[in-house]
Amino acid sequence: MMIGKADAAVTSISTADADSITVRGRDLTSDLMGRVSFTEYFYLLVTSREPTENQRFFLDLLLVAIAEHGLVPTNQVARMTHGADPKFLQGAVAAGLLGCGSVILGTTQLCGEYLIEARERCERDGLSPREIAMLSVREARGSGIRIPGFGHPVHKPKDPRAQRILALADERGVASIHTELARAIEASVEEIWPKPLPMNVSMMIAAVLLDLDFPTPVLKGIPILARTASLLAHLAEEAEHPIGFLMTHHAEKAISYEPSEADR
Repeated sequence: MMIGKADAAVTSISTADADSITVRGRDLTSDLMGRVSFTEYFYLLVTSREPTENQRFFLDLLLVAIAEHGLVPTNQVARMTHGADPKFLQGAVAAGLLGCGSVILGTTQLCGEYLIEARERCERDGLSPREIAMLSVREARGSGIRIPGFGHPVHKPKDPRAQRILALADERGVASIHTELARAIEASVEEIWPKPLPMNVSMMIAAVLLDLDFPTPVLKGIPILARTASLLAHLAEEAEHPIGFLMTHHAEKAISYEPSEADR
């Protein structure tokens, strides 16, 4: 018995035979290998198109922007998992990637959905990005909803990565409706929100990718792909200079035991 909805039994990504490998209609060895970068190849795999120069430039830029941010939870759990079994590299990488959720790294997808909804409201209601942004931020504050892509525990009052992406989007002329909306939301948050709430890198990643016609369902995949490179770097260092168990030791020392009322 088949469970769930299924489409036609085909894939358009790749196929292989004894003598060749075909990827998105292109011969892997005679066409793609040695001609395209990994960034260009990733874009082709996901979209079935080779990127324009701006699409390649910004995909490269965004992967660099989000790959590394120190001993964040995803890197900590990967290092600790590596300590438990140093030969299980793929398991340590997987442990880190499983931490890419709605609080850590997964917000790029939420930001994209938020921007798309704002753009559709502009088109439907005939309002400007500034008007929609003010309305949206007031609604969020009134209902106690967190605005995706705003706030950061370290980068205050500005996230330098977000500001650099914004500047380059302007400089290269790719900023369009989604970047305009992100900028308007940032201004509205500064005006309406009771405390400083900086626009973070996730909002600008989503805005630029949408302006460059990147498919919405894969937005979350950009930080996942980028963070995989970072995880491998941390695990390579962990193999030479292990600190996973040291972090576990300090965590145990930092957390005190206190029985609950039910246990007394």
